[in-house]
Amino acid sequence: MKRRSFTKEFKVEILKQVEARPLVEVCREHELLPVIVARWKREFEGNPQAAFAGKGNLWKEEAKVAERERLIGQLYAENAFLKKALEKLQQLRQEERKR
Repeated sequence: MKRRSFTKEFKVEILKQVEARPLVEVCREHELLPVIVARWKREFEGNPQAAFAGKGNLWKEEAKVAERERLIGQLYAENAFLKKALEKLQQLRQEERKR
């Protein structure tokens, strides 16, 4: 059986329905296990702002982006250094030719 994933909005909507109706009834209607809904409820009650924050491995994608941004910054700094060094070398060559 394939594992289903649910959006934050869906989970919050289910929790609202559970407040108004019995848990078992809501679970049957949406084909959910009561244990899953109970876990969602605990998570939401513990910290509503941070509840249901991600989609599985989202942090890995964010880490990849951060790593690439650091690499871009490093390459930018190296590029700027090399440009300055090239300018300095060109100035020295021009001064040597003038002598």
